[in-house]
Amino acid sequence: MHRLSRIIALAVMLLARTSSWSAEADSRRADNPFGEQVAVWRLHEARIVINAPPAERFGQARPTRIVLYALPNGNTIEQTIGCRANPQQDWHFDIQHIGAQTRLLREIQPDINIVVAYLEAEGLSWPAWRQKRAASPGLIREMVEQVIARAPGRDKRLTLAAHSGGGSFIWAYLDGGDAIQEMIERIVLLDANYSYSDESHHGEKLLAWLKADRSRVLVVIAYDDRDVMLNGRPVVSATGGTYRASHRMIDRFARDVTFESTDDQTWQRRSAMNGQVRFLIHRNPHRKILHTALVGEMNGFVHARTLNTPHENTWGTFGGPRAYEKWIQSAPVDLAQASGATSHASAAPSQALAATAPSQRMGGGEFMRSIADWPLEQREAAIVREVVRGNVPNFLRSFVTIRAQAVAADGKEHRIEFKVMPDYLSVGSDDDFARVPLTPSAAQRIADALDCSLPTRKMVDAIYAAAEVKLDPRPMTDRRQAIETFIQHNAIIEGQRAGKRAGALVAGIKKDLVISNRLNDKPDRVAIYGWHRLDGTPIQPLSTVHDSRYVDYSHGVRLVKRQVLVDEKPMMIEQVLRDPNLCALLSDEGVIDQPRYPSRP
Repeated sequence: MHRLSRIIALAVMLLARTSSWSAEADSRRADNPFGEQVAVWRLHEARIVINAPPAERFGQARPTRIVLYALPNGNTIEQTIGCRANPQQDWHFDIQHIGAQTRLLREIQPDINIVVAYLEAEGLSWPAWRQKRAASPGLIREMVEQVIARAPGRDKRLTLAAHSGGGSFIWAYLDGGDAIQEMIERIVLLDANYSYSDESHHGEKLLAWLKADRSRVLVVIAYDDRDVMLNGRPVVSATGGTYRASHRMIDRFARDVTFESTDDQTWQRRSAMNGQVRFLIHRNPHRKILHTALVGEMNGFVHARTLNTPHENTWGTFGGPRAYEKWIQSAPVDLAQASGATSHASAAPSQALAATAPSQRMGGGEFMRSIADWPLEQREAAIVREVVRGNVPNFLRSFVTIRAQAVAADGKEHRIEFKVMPDYLSVGSDDDFARVPLTPSAAQRIADALDCSLPTRKMVDAIYAAAEVKLDPRPMTDRRQAIETFIQHNAIIEGQRAGKRAGALVAGIKKDLVISNRLNDKPDRVAIYGWHRLDGTPIQPLSTVHDSRYVDYSHGVRLVKRQVLVDEKPMMIEQVLRDPNLCALLSDEGVIDQPRYPSRP
């Protein structure tokens, strides 16, 4: 009982922060064969995933070294972690392999706990994310602080690492303060120093940080990209690229420190401050695009993490072949499942809603009556906590697969599979639960915590068409926004549903909160749609008439897993919705660039 109490307390503490944490090391699924611990959450329209060693290999007395890895443009966290090449998989899964390289690092550095925090920007581009946010340096510093606070372990030290456009994250971090935090011990730029700026005093800040502690290391890996062509055009501008940026950095540093050169036919190597500063620039005589090869094929991540340590060059060869081959997993990680392997995690929609002990649960009706007189913000905060801590019916944990197809812009028919919650979001147990209408902000916070999305209008129609149980809508007119009306309407639905299988896909009982392009012009509104009659026509056409704080008894939150399958290949919902060719699979409004609501409390 003492151990159970500790687990529940830990779950409440973590999940109240709208993140999820899994500490089960014995669950070895194809997508998480190494039983790694995972936490998933969102902050400032960015997705953050922490990956730690299995619980039985995590030494509580050992120091913890955290690598914050800012993703390259156009890559998801799942693709960055990587898996074995498969004709059915997107090629991005087989280029970086940060997951496998991290497992190799854990083998060669067993005296420390190595934790990686993957940082994915909304839109899969840190430069674009920054352009939309004038306050981005401060927001990025906040992300770093949150990772430090949420990562497990003691005696924590950090590596800031980035690949490609992820370098924008590091430069924004530097812009966010006068100094680099003392606990940062290494900075790694993997072909990621495009935005280095003397005018922003990046060189001065890096040198001051390096000089303050001889154990600190700066590693820059780049290649000569000046004459590389793609489709007949240069891949970088006349002043751009990482080759030129690297030499701008070297020129600035050379005003304060002395460099040693150890060049050969393949590499330009520059080292200073007894190895604290290391530049490795591939000469690229064949003018290839080596952008990702530096990271994956050449073992760049492992090399950058071990330079200037006793483990340098003990694990294999920088430049290839892959030294981490045995550590590549066979299937893409399902972060929803991986973060929910244990009873006190909440990220997996199907399994990871935290399994609150029955004695800790409050029935749905009792809970709703207990918050009936609370102000909206306090009421919704309580609902979010209750859902995320796991006080939900068990039948909601098994998501239902919806299959659809559409002719895309390329003229070809494509197929999609997505998984949806079988009923609307509820609080309570199988025997005593209440569906919980929410504002879009609260619904988005729950979706973020569970690595889910809200549906589009087209998805709502597909869900209704596939529903096993279709019920006739029962509108109410009095006190539409009162909790008591929520409870009454829930009882009416349950009367209609009597005798039907729990967990069957049900529809026709609520209007859905949906994502829509109409919110682009009215960002302070809520989009609702649906509540289909038995003839298949919706009572509620797509509407944004209500402001974002409006919620009544007829509104429902149906969660959809973010990861979908397009022609049997995994993608994220937001990737599909932003793809001009594939968006028709999920949207009847064309491309949806903003597939989420603001999630601030």
